[in-house]
Amino acid sequence: MLEAFGPSLYVADGPTVSFFGFPYPTRMAVVRLSDGSAWVWSPIALTEELASAVEAIGPVRYILSPNKIHHLFLSQWVKNWPDARLYAPPGLANRKSDLHFDAELEDEPAPEWAEDIDQVIFRGSFMMEEVAFYHRVSRTAIICDLIQRHLEPKMLGWKGALMRLDGLVGEHGSTPREWRATFLRRGPARAARDKVLGWKADRLLIAHGECAQAKAGPIIASALSWI
Repeated sequence: MLEAFGPSLYVADGPTVSFFGFPYPTRMAVVRLSDGSAWVWSPIALTEELASAVEAIGPVRYILSPNKIHHLFLSQWVKNWPDARLYAPPGLANRKSDLHFDAELEDEPAPEWAEDIDQVIFRGSFMMEEVAFYHRVSRTAIICDLIQRHLEPKMLGWKGALMRLDGLVGEHGSTPREWRATFLRRGPARAARDKVLGWKADRLLIAHGECAQAKAGPIIASALSWI
């Protein structure tokens, strides 16, 4: 269930969930930090098998969601690792008052993982902002919903047609059009995109669609060219 994506970086695919009637696969990432602890990004549904695999990487100390809609399984992980610190992206703490967040993610990485991971917030949308990350050792950009790259054969019927119109199908992918339209202030988003491109990532890990093990830079530049 948990597979190596790069040095000290692991991924696991979860169940497909419905988002406004559209089927979305789920994917999470785990980083083994330099101190040996585990950093968990966008956790999927927790099973005993997955919990054991994560524990084998290291003690779970940090659990986070990259945007305010990736919260479905946070409570399961917090219950299993009550001593871990839970981090919220902009807007989620107010939305999920039933969860206790230890801190909100910012444009700069927390000191606890700054040695291993960089980050930046894509600001300027009145609907949702997202935090993008960069794992230094594996040279991987970790991006949640801002870039979606769905496989052509899986995009069937009218739903597949709409995904194509959104530019979410194919090699480079993009951001859903309805979300793009909410970025009324493009300057902050451009600054975030420039920082991401400045990482010069080799790999791209995304939550929805095909990840990339090489040449991540051109994919990111194309997918976020709308900014």
